[in-house]
Amino acid sequence: MDETGDDRRMPAGAGLASLMAKLGGVSEGRGPAPVERWDPPFCGDIDMRIASDGTWYYAGTPIGREAMVRLFASVLRRDEDGKTHLVTPVEKCGITVDDVAFIAVEMRVEGEGRDRVIGLRTNVGDRLVVDADHPLRFEIDPANGGLKPYVRVRGRLEARLARPVLYELAALGETEAIDGRDWFGVRSSGRFFAMVPADEIEAIE
Repeated sequence: MDETGDDRRMPAGAGLASLMAKLGGVSEGRGPAPVERWDPPFCGDIDMRIASDGTWYYAGTPIGREAMVRLFASVLRRDEDGKTHLVTPVEKCGITVDDVAFIAVEMRVEGEGRDRVIGLRTNVGDRLVVDADHPLRFEIDPANGGLKPYVRVRGRLEARLARPVLYELAALGETEAIDGRDWFGVRSSGRFFAMVPADEIEAIE
């Protein structure tokens, strides 16, 4: 319910059926839709949630069809206010995201040292190269003090690196001085991405 008392949540079932109908022409092989160029009216929230482990739910039930998840992921957009929407040319619907939209589940590496290029694949099939447009960032989890690694996928959407991928990334780590302090991090596409101060390396163990 918004500030005016208007309940903008769409009826369960109706929102998903309507959205699926409007996305009928979108296919997995075509990749992400140009949602950043679309400015449709807001049609309300639907009961869809992306859990912190990357599982998609509708009305409390996991969406088991991978093709359907990839279809929804292809029209996902995170706006300036931090709200995440499914966007079509004619409407946008709000959904809930517990952490970030995607999980990076696979890493590949080409080259070494300053020539190294790190590639990542997400749980919904996005493939990207870690670079200036797809930077890594790292947070300390207040719950356990561990490191939470993220990479920008497209627009404002991010993926959290799965724990095994983080360990693979850390194995490539090196130390570099930044503003008078040594940082542990990794290089990709000619850039250094600082993870943690070198004297706090235990945060990723």
